Amino acid sequence: MVLSCQNIDKSFSEHRVLNQVSFHIEDFEKAAIVGINGAGKTTLLRILIGESVPDAGTVTVAKDKTIGYLAQNGAVDHGLSIYEELLSVKQELVDLEQMLRDTEKAMKTASGDALEALLKRYSDLTHAFETGDGYAYRSELIGVLKGLGFSEEEFSKPVSTLSGGQKTRVALGKLLLQKPDLIILDEPTNHLDLHSIAWLETYLMNYKGAVLIVSHDRFFLDRIATKIIELDQGKATVFQGNYSDYAAKKEQLRIAARNAYLNQQREIRHQEEVISKLRSFNREKSIKRAESREKMLEKIDVLEKPTEQRSDMRLTLTPYRISGNDVLTVEGLSKSFGEQLLFEQVNFEIKRGEHVAIIGDNGTGKTTLLKILNHLLPADEGTFRLGTNVEIGYYDQEHHVLHSEKTLFDEISDDYPYLTNTEIRNTLAAFLFTGEDVFKRIADLSGGERGRVSLAKLMLSEANFLILDEPTNHLDIQSKEILEDALIGYEGTVLYVSHDRYFINRTAQRILDLTGNRFINYIGNYDYYLEKRDTQMASLNADNAANVIKTPTGASSAPLSENKADWKVQKEEQARLRKKENDLKKCEAKITSLEERLEAINAEMSDPSIGTQVLRLQELTREQEALDQELETLYQEWEILAGE
Repeated sequence: MVLSCQNIDKSFSEHRVLNQVSFHIEDFEKAAIVGINGAGKTTLLRILIGESVPDAGTVTVAKDKTIGYLAQNGAVDHGLSIYEELLSVKQELVDLEQMLRDTEKAMKTASGDALEALLKRYSDLTHAFETGDGYAYRSELIGVLKGLGFSEEEFSKPVSTLSGGQKTRVALGKLLLQKPDLIILDEPTNHLDLHSIAWLETYLMNYKGAVLIVSHDRFFLDRIATKIIELDQGKATVFQGNYSDYAAKKEQLRIAARNAYLNQQREIRHQEEVISKLRSFNREKSIKRAESREKMLEKIDVLEKPTEQRSDMRLTLTPYRISGNDVLTVEGLSKSFGEQLLFEQVNFEIKRGEHVAIIGDNGTGKTTLLKILNHLLPADEGTFRLGTNVEIGYYDQEHHVLHSEKTLFDEISDDYPYLTNTEIRNTLAAFLFTGEDVFKRIADLSGGERGRVSLAKLMLSEANFLILDEPTNHLDIQSKEILEDALIGYEGTVLYVSHDRYFINRTAQRILDLTGNRFINYIGNYDYYLEKRDTQMASLNADNAANVIKTPTGASSAPLSENKADWKVQKEEQARLRKKENDLKKCEAKITSLEERLEAINAEMSDPSIGTQVLRLQELTREQEALDQELETLYQEWEILAGE
């Protein structure tokens, strides 16, 4: 065992955040803490590492075990470069390496006993260096930096010039290189792109130590966690398995708890009605019976009302009117900032009802593209056009659609003046803003609260084309599920940027991967993308190589022609799938028609009045045989179509 947590209590003022919380972390175990925002997850982590003191209970760390902790916004800034900051973790090996070089230099001029002593020292230093994996630490350091999304050109950047998210990545790299017996991470994927998250998953799965994570990234938890610790109403419940295992078991327990609570409430109401009726008789025996039942009722251990799943926030997205079939057409779009090319000659189309996710590494231009489509930034080249009756609803991860000086109430009323005060309050209440909260200034809200206000405005917009930039950022798991369900049921068109793979898996029908300054199209969700990515990239690389050979000047063909070719292939694949689906439906309809005709023939042949009509029986028999043969062919055709 690495860590034990026993009966932890913690309150702030009169609000009890943690109530008798107990669990333990074993050697090499990968555990996760989940719960809604405000459940006490970060408070618990701070107690575990000694930054905060519990009101009651104990935290025990096993002897000789070390703990490393990364907060949500873990930052470093020691005036060093990125590489030097991580190298400081290996200072002991750096010093050993320098001592080895100094000893080697001294041995060149030494002799006799002095040389003997230096040889002994060199042997001891070499042993210590090898034991500390000294010959691999620099390559390990570079591997961690690249895994976390830093290019070699960035290694020399001063940490002081980095963004908050980049500093957090540096802090994460330092923690991983320290290799404590227990790594504690608070929202480690917040500042990572998809490739870096995948790298971190692999690293942590193979980590020769224990890991404790707080995260809202369900895909990440599914891959990493072998135990889930849920915080709900201050209490901790431990579930074995990953997030999906926990969610399934939690739903079973929720239903059972709800049924038990409702059954007990029905029984209590029934007993109260019986007691009231007995008292109304106003006779000695009936009153005694009533008193007896009251005593029994007082002894009942009343169950607490269980937390209703996703009952706190309500989100309904409804288009005001239907758009044309062609929602968005992008042709030859390019964008650069100075010498940094984001994307070039991008072409794609979006049809009515499609739910399309844009993915790609940080800094590739995903958010920039959305801003161009919303006329917040100009493109360098190319055009885009919206279809007939298309009305955009935009969710901006930086919440520029909000006005920092306004109150929540004014933010809604100014944009939707036809709403009554009651309707505005009801809308804000649906997103957890009640009472005096509605008069808070936007500037004073947290990131999650601003996200909820933006979602409220999105719901009111009645748009038929939603453009969303990282809509799940700052949302807890329950709120993400509410948004997912709303999008799944949304009949309009959706284009969004996200690095939340679980969210993409549930809501995307198509993925545009922004890589190598262009988009690669995948007709499916994130699982489909993972399945096809390597094959698709290998095919594209092979095509690019062939184009280089065929081009007389030795230059690769223009990105525009590549993109058009890619798009043409994808359109042909879409057409093939539609044709297959139509062929399948036609085949099924014909099978149904023939089977109905065979039933009619059998019924007619069973009619006694037909028994003496030899010619008619022969005619029916021939038709029956022909239909049987045709059906056999259709069944084979259906199996082929259904199996494609």
